[in-house]
Amino acid sequence: MGYQHSMICHTEGIHPVAPVRWRGLDGLVSVYWDAEGFCGAHAYYLSPDPRIVIFFNDVSPHIRMSNRQTDFGAHDRPMTRAVYVPAGVPVWTKFTSWHRFSHLDLHLHEDRLLRFLIPSVGASAARAILRRSVEIQDVGPIEVLARMIVDEVSSPTRHAVYAESLVGSVATALLDIPVGVGERSPSGRITQAQMNRLLSAFDARTDHRMSVAEMAETIGLSESWFTTAFRQTTGKTPLQWQLTRRIERAQSLLTETGLSVASVAVQLGFSDQAHLTKVFRQITGETPAAWRRAQRM
Repeated sequence: MGYQHSMICHTEGIHPVAPVRWRGLDGLVSVYWDAEGFCGAHAYYLSPDPRIVIFFNDVSPHIRMSNRQTDFGAHDRPMTRAVYVPAGVPVWTKFTSWHRFSHLDLHLHEDRLLRFLIPSVGASAARAILRRSVEIQDVGPIEVLARMIVDEVSSPTRHAVYAESLVGSVATALLDIPVGVGERSPSGRITQAQMNRLLSAFDARTDHRMSVAEMAETIGLSESWFTTAFRQTTGKTPLQWQLTRRIERAQSLLTETGLSVASVAVQLGFSDQAHLTKVFRQITGETPAAWRRAQRM
């Protein structure tokens, strides 16, 4: 038994004008609709799987969409030509005028998308990408690929792997995959641009704490590759580097503020003053109190 997609779908005033065409593939289902919606027609969609919707005509003047039912009239927006909806994200739509439209629905098992993305961008980055919604109006080559998929859905002429590769191309063209994510430096080291992204994300945390997985995700590498490349680049493990950065931040707080050592420990996420003192001494050779006195003198 192949992948069976499931979606909660309630529509009113929207009707197909031709038989629906669909084809099940490895970890995905492609469905082609030719339909019409009347003024005031509305719908609600919620799927446990990610899905992609590509319209073959401009629907933005006729269909409004929102991720909250109560947002219509306040924060709703025009429906775009191509939409990626992450798993579990609800969508409400409403027609402002009669419109005939056609679109391709791609229902994808999340594991299928992860298998496609992970070899190139790493597991952490792939999961982050799949959590980001995408809505674009300028579909460009995505429409060409989508029409090729419709042809294979309507009248299959080649092995299923052909249609599956087309779906993969549509996904990578539509998904929000930042330039450089998952690309490894030829030297096997962390690039300066990646370090800059990591420093920016790290410094934005009030407690200056990140897991290794979060650090790897920030610069778009798998956790295992990141750990190896990071040590080769900095001479430290990610957690050693992070502790050093946190102690540097503690030093700044000790010299620039009147906070007590205990308060600094709390602000930087140490379990207590004793924990901060132990780590501080390991890195600087002095206790926080002694180091602060020396700086003041």
